[in-house]
Amino acid sequence: MDHAPRTLRARLTAAWSGFWLVPAAFAAGAVLLALALSVAELRLGLPTGGFLPSSVAGARSLLSSIITAMISFTALVFSITVVAVQLASSQYSPRVLRTFLQDRITQAALGTFLATALFAMVVLAALPAGADPRLPELSLGVAMTFVLASSGLFVYYLHHVTTVMRVSHIISAVGAQTRRVIEEQYPVGLRSEPVPPLAPPVQVIVAVHPGMIQHVGLDRLAALARKHDCTLSVLPAPGDFVVAGQPLIAVHPLPGAPSPTTVPDAQACVAVNLGVERTLGQDVGFGFRQLTDIAERALSPGINDTTTAVRGVQEMHDLLRRLAGRPRHRLLVDDPDGTPRVRARGQDFDGFLAVAVDDVRRSGRDQPRITRLLDDVLADLRSVALPDHLPDIVRRIAERQA
Repeated sequence: MDHAPRTLRARLTAAWSGFWLVPAAFAAGAVLLALALSVAELRLGLPTGGFLPSSVAGARSLLSSIITAMISFTALVFSITVVAVQLASSQYSPRVLRTFLQDRITQAALGTFLATALFAMVVLAALPAGADPRLPELSLGVAMTFVLASSGLFVYYLHHVTTVMRVSHIISAVGAQTRRVIEEQYPVGLRSEPVPPLAPPVQVIVAVHPGMIQHVGLDRLAALARKHDCTLSVLPAPGDFVVAGQPLIAVHPLPGAPSPTTVPDAQACVAVNLGVERTLGQDVGFGFRQLTDIAERALSPGINDTTTAVRGVQEMHDLLRRLAGRPRHRLLVDDPDGTPRVRARGQDFDGFLAVAVDDVRRSGRDQPRITRLLDDVLADLRSVALPDHLPDIVRRIAERQA
């Protein structure tokens, strides 16, 4: 449960990335389809062609068998998913659970089985009583089609779940998600331009509740700043944890303009989404955190899986190389005439290196494969990094050589 009001975009994003949306959509669609077909066949006399002849008793038996089988399938899929989540949490990192919960194949499998069972239930309830010769033959045919689709999907699901449980697949999936965020937050061609300093703040808005910074609504803050003729700066960066009462947003007067009107705390805070956990969105560092967790756990004495740690460092090397050639991230909004409206802290390259290089080196200091690989990573980054990032890289190389 989140600790702050959420914008519409945040609600839609949470719903789309949640586990429940696809199964719920499948289930609702199946119920509506069953009602529509039952009404069309039994109430409106829709011709069916008699391709699935049966008695009412036979139809009841068929539908009851489908319901029982699909409930068993659903329970089995749910059990397998829970076991996979528990194994991933204990062996890799609790922070990779979101990757499993967002898996569309698992959601589609659970949704299909639920949809088949609910469809059969509605058709069973709509069957005529007594010796009425009318049968919803089209509905029975659709129910059988759902059963065949569920059987095929169940076989594919067993193959899929064994695939996604492999650590190489987990690392690759986290890397792919992080690359998408990098392309959104650090687009190619982005230029590094100096940002003039702001005037001292005349108002500071504090966080009402604790939580992780999940998303900063720049457009919403910009509209609020225009309304009150000021500039707003968000003090923590995405991925930071704030406590109740900590400064969250500062209100700055515009150069040469009178003091702005007071900005309502509630309207400003609602544009900064706080949650109980970090999420990929504006938080590129969360991708590094997941990969580093996997590498550190693999290097622990209880597991001692250096190969997995190497694979995690290799994935982070690709991410760091992409970021090394792009300027520092800035979250800002200016009016067309250059008036500053929103300034927010972005995550810096040094922070990514601290997680991806420093933390892993500390855990793998007794593993020559890890130390050599990290040295090679820094040397490669030094050859492609922009001048803004070079000091962070050179300092680590110097510390290693000292």
